[in-house]
Amino acid sequence: MSLCKLVLPVIVILFSISSLKYAGADIYRFKDENGVWHFTNIRSDTRYRLYIKTGRLRGKQYITNYDTIIQKAAKQFSVDSHLIKAIIMAESSFDPNAISKSGAQGLMQLMPPTANDMEVNNPFDPEENIFGGTRYISLLLKKFKQDKKLAIAAYNVGPSVVSNHNSVPLIPQTKRFVEKVMRYYREFKKHGN
Repeated sequence: MSLCKLVLPVIVILFSISSLKYAGADIYRFKDENGVWHFTNIRSDTRYRLYIKTGRLRGKQYITNYDTIIQKAAKQFSVDSHLIKAIIMAESSFDPNAISKSGAQGLMQLMPPTANDMEVNNPFDPEENIFGGTRYISLLLKKFKQDKKLAIAAYNVGPSVVSNHNSVPLIPQTKRFVEKVMRYYREFKKHGN
């Protein structure tokens, strides 16, 4: 085998990896029961494990990238764009491929049943996810008479739990989530991001 035939595949692999790094797309893989390796940039199955970690955009870059979508969703569903950004920051740090341990997906961390209810076909598509998440928080704001803290708590733990308590439930995770979102909300409003 000639040196050219050996070097060319290495160059292609290195170029591919450097291109992925520029795009900011992690690569995941798993080996199935037949010994076949599967690779993806979207961790859609819990068997996938991180294989190649690439660079991430900073929060401000993501906000800039998704600002047009956020503004459209805010206008369509009459939700403060700063609140949408605060939820995204608290939920996924603006990572469109985020998946939680409980199975929530995408920028606004939609659970599959909520994504279905909000007519989101691909929760990893930023536009679909933002529109679905914004529609959901708008419904929660209406349900809880525009009380942001109650709506945010309901976004985290579910509307029935919040309705049963008629306040932010004394669930540590939910209390922390509400505080975090409200802190980001105040920061975004103050700085106009």
